[in-house]
Amino acid sequence: MTDQTANTPHSLDADQKAKEAYFTASQGQLIWARFKKQRAAMIAACVLVFLMLSGIFAPFLSTYDPTIAGKNKDYTNGAPQFPKFCDDAGCSLRPFVYGVERERSMATNFRWVTKVNTEDRKYIHFFVEGWEYKLFGFIPMDTHLFGAPEGFVHIFGTDQSGKDIYSRTLHAIWTSMKVGSIGVFIAFVLALIIGGISGYYGGWVDSILQMITDAVRTVPAIPLFMAVAAFMPPELSAEARFFYISLILGFIGWPTLARRVRTHLLTERNQEYVLAAQLCGASSGHVIRRHLLPSFTSYIIVDLVISFPYMVLSETALSFIGLGLKDPVNSLGVMLQNVTNADVLLNYQWYFIPVIFFIALVMAFVFVGDGLRDAADPYSDNNK
Repeated sequence: MTDQTANTPHSLDADQKAKEAYFTASQGQLIWARFKKQRAAMIAACVLVFLMLSGIFAPFLSTYDPTIAGKNKDYTNGAPQFPKFCDDAGCSLRPFVYGVERERSMATNFRWVTKVNTEDRKYIHFFVEGWEYKLFGFIPMDTHLFGAPEGFVHIFGTDQSGKDIYSRTLHAIWTSMKVGSIGVFIAFVLALIIGGISGYYGGWVDSILQMITDAVRTVPAIPLFMAVAAFMPPELSAEARFFYISLILGFIGWPTLARRVRTHLLTERNQEYVLAAQLCGASSGHVIRRHLLPSFTSYIIVDLVISFPYMVLSETALSFIGLGLKDPVNSLGVMLQNVTNADVLLNYQWYFIPVIFFIALVMAFVFVGDGLRDAADPYSDNNK
């Protein structure tokens, strides 16, 4: 009875449609179907999308300008304020935070301490007006997701200068991602040009280009940045420093992808479809651009995704040791400089909140990259 049910015309038609969909699917559709089967990669992709949207809409989501002190400039090294709906005085439909008072305490060697006033409620409003900004860089706005018009709210606390850590974290994610994107784009263009020419022509052209590739690979990154930082004038603007850091990361990050492009083109340049295009009069650039590179586009995309977290790590490490971005630019590396102080470790643990976002961003890219790599490989054990 079970075998007869399994062999009904309806089930056979469904199986036939599934097979036709598989054999007629594009390479991108097959990769997506394999990628969806990997739970860890899908969760990482959701986290990555969330962090990217948080960075893109950072000005709208931020409560204060991250480059200046918060609304209450005396609230320095302030503890996080967690929104509440209920307390001993009752419940409210609108979230609120408590007002705070700053005073010096003998118990802490006359350090400034925060005293919470549980009788002073500061209600949080949504879509409030605040500091002006340009969404996406060109849309002028002054509306923010939430705020406390009657007081101030710092859900991640403040740093030693009174800057809101929550606002700085969102902008730091976006800055680090922009640096990584520019670096990856530059490395991507150089890798395709150099690797494509080297793999397509071979011979003495390949030998010369591979010598250049090996020379770039042997350049140590840290001494290079130390030399660049020594030649950068102190009055250099934050935008110019941002551009130079992105440029250098791109110029030292292309050799690995270039070698992979070269290896693939050395294998594919003698295939029949390449010879047919050459016999039809196609130029070398046309053959490389329209026939060879599209044959492994998915692998190039995977390499780019995998290399992205290394760009972010490089920017963060360089900014952390003082060779990269500096204030007032908000990046994860700049913010991590504040957690090296022993006083922060003992008294201001909320400085470590940006570290959590940094780890989540890097790990999300790593898991998504691994998932795409397995999905793009038809011989992977995960795709059987």
